[in-house]
Amino acid sequence: MVIYGLQTCAMCQKARKALEARGVDVSLRDVRAEPLSEAELSNLIDEFGDRLVDRKSNDYRALNDWLKNSEAEAQIAAQPKVMARPVIRDGDKFFLGWDERVQAALHAD
Repeated sequence: MVIYGLQTCAMCQKARKALEARGVDVSLRDVRAEPLSEAELSNLIDEFGDRLVDRKSNDYRALNDWLKNSEAEAQIAAQPKVMARPVIRDGDKFFLGWDERVQAALHAD
């Protein structure tokens, strides 16, 4: 299982620790240190659409007007920290966030 997020993201760390406590082999991919490829980003946009951008974050608010009016791919490519997190890949399934619904879906496997 892969968690796409940031090494410093508290929610990413919480998800990782919870999954590892269940015995799941998890790797955390820091999207700042290892940016998503165009294909990976395209797959995530296909899956989540504009929900993939955290428009409530300070990093999003700091984007210039041109980027704010651009597509999600351009926003995340320019500033990876605006990506909503965590994005969890379990095989060919993707999950966004670490809420009760995501936790229940991952525990059901």
